[in-house]
Amino acid sequence: MLSAIGLIGGLALLIYMTVRGVNILIAGPVAAAIVAATSGIAWLPPLAAADAPDFATAYMDGFVGFFKSWFFMFLLGAIFGEIMSASGAAASVAHWIVEKIGIKHAVLAVVAACAVLTYGGVSVFIVAFSVYSLAVHLFREANLPRRFIPAALAFGSVTFTMTTAGSPEIQNLIPMEFLGTTAYAGWEVSLVVAIFMAVSGHFWLNAMVKRAVARGEHFVGRESDDTNTDYSALPAPILCLLPLVAVLGVFLIFQYPQNMGPLSALLPASSLDKWALVAALGSGAVVALIVGFKKLAAMPDAFSRGATSAVVAITNTCAVVGFGAVAKLSPAFQEALVMVQNIPGSPLIGAAIAVTVIAGLTGSASGGQSIALPLIAPHYLDVGAQPDELHRVVAISSGALDSLPHNGYVVTTIRAVCGETHKDAYGAVGALTVVIPVIGTIMAVVLFGIF
Repeated sequence: MLSAIGLIGGLALLIYMTVRGVNILIAGPVAAAIVAATSGIAWLPPLAAADAPDFATAYMDGFVGFFKSWFFMFLLGAIFGEIMSASGAAASVAHWIVEKIGIKHAVLAVVAACAVLTYGGVSVFIVAFSVYSLAVHLFREANLPRRFIPAALAFGSVTFTMTTAGSPEIQNLIPMEFLGTTAYAGWEVSLVVAIFMAVSGHFWLNAMVKRAVARGEHFVGRESDDTNTDYSALPAPILCLLPLVAVLGVFLIFQYPQNMGPLSALLPASSLDKWALVAALGSGAVVALIVGFKKLAAMPDAFSRGATSAVVAITNTCAVVGFGAVAKLSPAFQEALVMVQNIPGSPLIGAAIAVTVIAGLTGSASGGQSIALPLIAPHYLDVGAQPDELHRVVAISSGALDSLPHNGYVVTTIRAVCGETHKDAYGAVGALTVVIPVIGTIMAVVLFGIF
């Protein structure tokens, strides 16, 4: 009982402190320490019994493990975004989009840019860095409240693209290992759900923005913004799209070398997965430098800003990952795993609840899947669940409660990338990345039950 109170209390405290603006580097360890104390886990290694876990080691293992795995991606992604801004490429593309599709579609343009990159396989963390500068220019052109930029970035990245059939994001790939399925499992239902999420989310986001504008909200610039409005001096829009094309193209080449014929022999197996993203972002940054060669003098500062942003962003995420690492050691967490395996009714309902609850506790969609699937997959397959249906429900449900305020992606996007507060920005983010996917999960369960 004490362990359960500590786990729920620690999570609630983490969410409360995050929303109140407490630095996540403080909020994460404090909340995790409470979970450890109520779970009988020693705070320091000397106080722990032989071979028993302790708070400090577990927290830092989670923290450092994420930093080690993702630092280069964060660094290159942040630098790429800063180069796009400093070179004028983001401003040029934004102005061109507004001219072609109209100022009223500025929000849709941001969502679409994120969706293309995400479905192309670029990590959702990096998409925010890559598209942010473009989003700022679009929102400035349309005079829209910039507090909705995180919602636009998140909606285009972690909803209808991240967990849909065919997506190369890890949230769609993890179930394959445990269920023997493919990335296109349950594609018919997935397509219906994805269309629903995309359309309903788009209208909801636009409605929120319009209400804010009607109340008198507008775009407020910052000293760090690129305020260049002399569009005649900017690079041609078609050239400015090349860096984004380079990121997506190089990523796909390195991610799927088996499809490249003779080139396959030149690409080692280690090129797959996240290292493909390193090559892609590096290539995109080089192309962006070439496109903005007239502003090379501004690039040293852009590199410096990008490096600083990357460190802030990744450490914010690491703080949340560390909390999840401690939470997994709690007896209450282990009891919750057993409990969700025994949820009565349809296996799809039990799997959806199990994955999304664990994803919410750990603040990670992939974490929720990785923890739950080894336990629930054999059980639900034994009782007759169809692997393809289970795959799709697990993938979609993992992208629901994972986006609570303490989620690493949410913290990084709102605070580190966009410079907003949870108080101003999370309402829209939560609506689009929690409520919409929850409804999508229910739709998927119902549709699989009907067909």
